[in-house]
Amino acid sequence: MMDLFDTPGDAPTKTDGPRPLADRLRPQILADVIGQRQILGPEGPLSVMLAAKALGSIIFWGPPGVGKTTIARLLAQETDLYFIQISAIFSGMPELRKVFETAKNRRDNGQGTLLFVDEIHRFNKAQQDSFLPLMENGTIVLVGATTENPSFELNAAVLSRAQVMVLERLATEDLELLAQRAETEAGRELPLEADARRSLLEMADGDGRSLLNLIEQVMAWKREQPINQATLSTRLMKRAAVYDKSGDSHYNMISALHKSVRGSDPDAALYWFARMLAGGEDPRYLARRITRMAVEDIGLADPQAQEICLQSWQTYERLGSPEGELALAQAVTYLALAPKSNAAYLAYKAAVLDAKNTGSHPPPKHILNAPTDLMKDQGYGDGYAYDHDAEDGFSGQNYFPDGMDRPGYYVPVERGFERELSKRLAYFEKLRARRGG
Repeated sequence: MMDLFDTPGDAPTKTDGPRPLADRLRPQILADVIGQRQILGPEGPLSVMLAAKALGSIIFWGPPGVGKTTIARLLAQETDLYFIQISAIFSGMPELRKVFETAKNRRDNGQGTLLFVDEIHRFNKAQQDSFLPLMENGTIVLVGATTENPSFELNAAVLSRAQVMVLERLATEDLELLAQRAETEAGRELPLEADARRSLLEMADGDGRSLLNLIEQVMAWKREQPINQATLSTRLMKRAAVYDKSGDSHYNMISALHKSVRGSDPDAALYWFARMLAGGEDPRYLARRITRMAVEDIGLADPQAQEICLQSWQTYERLGSPEGELALAQAVTYLALAPKSNAAYLAYKAAVLDAKNTGSHPPPKHILNAPTDLMKDQGYGDGYAYDHDAEDGFSGQNYFPDGMDRPGYYVPVERGFERELSKRLAYFEKLRARRGG
């Protein structure tokens, strides 16, 4: 689907029907854009580009309703570029070829084109690659918009020719300013008590377009008295939280949960756990990741942690939702408060690295079994000391390949149960040194 305008940067004017509030309040100049000071401020990258009259291709990355399309339109207006908007959801190669051909003709006539591609991450590799020659020869200035992480969703070739600019969800003060503009446009104040007004801003969850849609509904109510928070909550539904179970939000939130557990903050851990469940995350995925946290970040400092995770997982499977989530929440709380150690994790990684580097070295012969006479003749098992027969049940023999220096992979921390393991390790090292092992 293409949206082509004859006048550079201008939106079509329609007088044959009502226009949504979000359309009526669309900024006419970049200075009117609410929020996004990080790119539109005096030293912001977009402002610097415009001041230098050197607008390059851009990828806008951010959640819905924060101004990606609006800023793209205004960029075309500020730079006298012809504005073309397409959606990657509805456009294929035939539509792209038409756009490219008209852009080339326009360039031959002395005018550039700003091509705005909404949901650009939906294009496949071949479609994304088709932009490259036109970006390089200046036929188009590409402005893409995506809600997904460009690092994962866009070709490296496109990213190398465009600057990624991150747009952030609107802060509460930004939403309040937007609400005031809506009141000015309507010619009256929102019929809301103070607590209901705050609740309305929270319902938008940083999405300006969502807020204006909510305001439009409230303005349509015929009320003589201001509405309180309870009435507002009954009449309006909160905007669904932005959460893509297979996208960037998914990975960001599981990272937040994992790091909150690692940071021994049960409240933060429970918050992110609840956020993921509210977004529709599969509790079984969370059960698996929680168990991984027990293995990776708690380890032998509290061996019981793994068992608690497995028990909570099994409890969830037996109870189902929503009661089963409580068992997982208890595991999250336990993990956050458990002593932390990644000593076994680091030891394993070091052992894996050495195993790769010394993978052809055989075990020493004295610890090999010798079930045949031939193997006995070759020295298999010769000199092996049976530890149960040794003093203290410890022979101190070498178990690494001959000629390999003895490494020290496992270094327990002085926390939790690993304090005891540290004592045991030191005890065996002392015996080994005494017996020349």
